[in-house]
Amino acid sequence: MPDHDVAIVGGGPVGLLLACLLAQDGIDVAVYERRLAGDERSRAIGIHPPGVAALDAVGVGGDASRRALALDGGEVLCSGRVLAAVSFTARQQVLILPQHRTHALLVERLAQLQPDAVHLGHVVRDVRDEGEVVRLSIETDGARHVSTASVVVAADGMRSGIRSRLGIEWHERPGSGSYAMADVADDDPGTTVRLYCEPGGIVESFPLPEGRRRWVVADPLDRLHDGAAFAQEIEQRTGIRPGSTLATTRFRARQHRAARAAVGRVVLVGDALHETSPIGGQGMNLGWSGARHLAAAIERSLLSTTPDFSAYERGALRSAARAQRRSSFYMTMGHPVYGLGLGVRNTLIRALGSPPLRRSTADLITMRGL
Repeated sequence: MPDHDVAIVGGGPVGLLLACLLAQDGIDVAVYERRLAGDERSRAIGIHPPGVAALDAVGVGGDASRRALALDGGEVLCSGRVLAAVSFTARQQVLILPQHRTHALLVERLAQLQPDAVHLGHVVRDVRDEGEVVRLSIETDGARHVSTASVVVAADGMRSGIRSRLGIEWHERPGSGSYAMADVADDDPGTTVRLYCEPGGIVESFPLPEGRRRWVVADPLDRLHDGAAFAQEIEQRTGIRPGSTLATTRFRARQHRAARAAVGRVVLVGDALHETSPIGGQGMNLGWSGARHLAAAIERSLLSTTPDFSAYERGALRSAARAQRRSSFYMTMGHPVYGLGLGVRNTLIRALGSPPLRRSTADLITMRGL
């Protein structure tokens, strides 16, 4: 008999949500996380309708909604003029909640369902599918020990060591860009996202809970390395001088997709399966949606002598392909553009915000159809 029904490698939001889904159905689960404490960075902030549904499925959707800021809609501007505006209906509701807050809700919920599920400071060095069980080699405080599970889930991020050990190819997909980001104090952040599609590149302005705002700036020349340069660039492009900034964070948005989602009893989920640009806010929500489908596939597989993750694989990779196409489009629309190209882009934005297309555009933004 294996030590656990399911072992999940990685205790981020996707791994934790999957663990909650399994534990509430009576499945014994172990979550192995290399960190000793939670990640307090804000990171992902947007919870789209599929994400809200996933949180509802494990009983924390209400708590998330009470702590979050609910967006009314968004505006796209250029040179001080509104090119397009969309409002979100109840079914398109987007919540803004920093990732560490969501993470804490999932940790608390899993502790209620299975108090001994999470193992911090545990580094999974190897996994070996032995036919009836998967053997995990785990390092804790420099010592090695072995654990076994019927199914192992790699939720260990875009640099997944398990994916590499399985020999699963990691293919780059279209869509990339360099950005700088900072969260700043704002006495009146409002409830509307504003996207400044300026000739020099996009500037994104997101209201946050507790009187804060996130600014994200396209940085194609890789020069916004400090708060002063960051604030000056926002003012130059938009005419708005943001409040005092914390240290800026720079990131390179890239997109990748694994060639496969499963090998035998080992299966990938979340960023280990697909790296989706954070521009558009789809990554965490896509991982949660995948976790819901994977939980159902695991429950079926535990009743069978031979696990079958083929349906999960097809669905997860298909959804990832759609999300990545959308992210690639979002990034393209935010690249620097001048002259005739600027006029063409602005005309397209106006069309997407026109009355005949406005509802479909809001659906696109809020991850409908994924």
